[in-house]
Amino acid sequence: MTDSLTEGLDELARELDKDHVFHSWSAQSHASTLTIASGRGARVWDHAGREYLDFSSQLVNVNIGHQHPAVVQAIREQAELLTTIAPSTVNLARGEAAKRIVAHAPSGFHKVFFTNGGADANENAIRMARLHTGRDKILSTYRSYHGNTGAAVVATGDWRRVPNEFARAHVHFFGPYLYRSEFWASSPEEESERALRHLRRVIEAEGPSSIAAVLLETIPGTAGVLVPPPGYLAGVRELCDRHGIMLILDEVMCGFGRSGRWFAFDGYDVRPDLITFAKGVNSGYVPAGGVVISDPIAATFDDRVFPGGLTYSGHPLAMASIVATLDAMASEGIVDHAREIGAESIGPALEDLAERHAVIGEVRGEGVFWAVELVTDRKTREALPAAAMGRIKSALVGRGLLPFVQDNRIHVVPPCVVTAEEVADAMAIYDEVLGTALEGEG
Repeated sequence: MTDSLTEGLDELARELDKDHVFHSWSAQSHASTLTIASGRGARVWDHAGREYLDFSSQLVNVNIGHQHPAVVQAIREQAELLTTIAPSTVNLARGEAAKRIVAHAPSGFHKVFFTNGGADANENAIRMARLHTGRDKILSTYRSYHGNTGAAVVATGDWRRVPNEFARAHVHFFGPYLYRSEFWASSPEEESERALRHLRRVIEAEGPSSIAAVLLETIPGTAGVLVPPPGYLAGVRELCDRHGIMLILDEVMCGFGRSGRWFAFDGYDVRPDLITFAKGVNSGYVPAGGVVISDPIAATFDDRVFPGGLTYSGHPLAMASIVATLDAMASEGIVDHAREIGAESIGPALEDLAERHAVIGEVRGEGVFWAVELVTDRKTREALPAAAMGRIKSALVGRGLLPFVQDNRIHVVPPCVVTAEEVADAMAIYDEVLGTALEGEG
């Protein structure tokens, strides 16, 4: 696979990148120089053949793994048939993709609006909720990420919102996060109850009749893989129902196998009004995302123009990749595998690491969606500083593992197809690196 690849191509790629590519979320002089040329399953290679275990799934999107042959073949066959077509036309691949997506949604969802990714999925879900309700405000949590377009980035709760606050009518609140509770809670049940009381008061203070939707990641991902405590999502649903507020669940990162379920909300007692998706629906092989729309909201636009659209909505190459991805995930039992590998391999191995490394404050997650929170002191829970996290990231890459590092956390997020042997290999690397994580601190 790598015999014909040369070191010189890695250097050429780095030179071209440095000279001509402008990177997202980066100071350009500090952009990564890591070069990736090819991949297969949970592994990737540079041109010279150096191998890495991909425990980032790139941006937590390569759920089916790199270069799945059925998906690659479907894209190839569609390219030979029809590479692109306007979204106003009828296209078989688009209809087949939508049919497969709604098959995994709750009853009462029959329509899909396709977008180019997760940000514009959230953008259009917000638009639909506002037009359906005739209200304006969107409530979302401080610990969240919903994308980099106008309303989506302002709905985002982290620092990226602050330099981009150009959209109107967004309100933020605190969601549950027991390890760093905003509510002085001492149990998951207490955290859930108090977080719901906080949201109720925000809704009351903002004026329920002004609120179009509550937008939540079912499991906040970039914010820390914050698995919701018992009763929380059901409680949010009840508050929304009480006041005629739409509930948008952002499944962009946690959907299509990541949690060990087709949709993460399938594990909780909740039914949304709008579901946004992207990433895992086709593992990013071709950019795609969308909104799964409940029947009442879809009916709003039966005789009323929906004022939104994209040139590449339902792009044939993307649609073919969705069909092939979802078919392969179903026929190969990939979602079940993600659940089992999380319960039987990843979770126990991370708990074992936590027992042996004092730098680990908490482990949490499910499926192939885990976070390891690193601290300088378990009692104070002081976050491990950025310099130490930078050293950890470099050490992991140096040992052949691609990590997803965010703030003071390592997110353990391999493809859904990761094997037990690959998990063991990765855990050995984490173990070695975490053993020296506190060197130079204090």
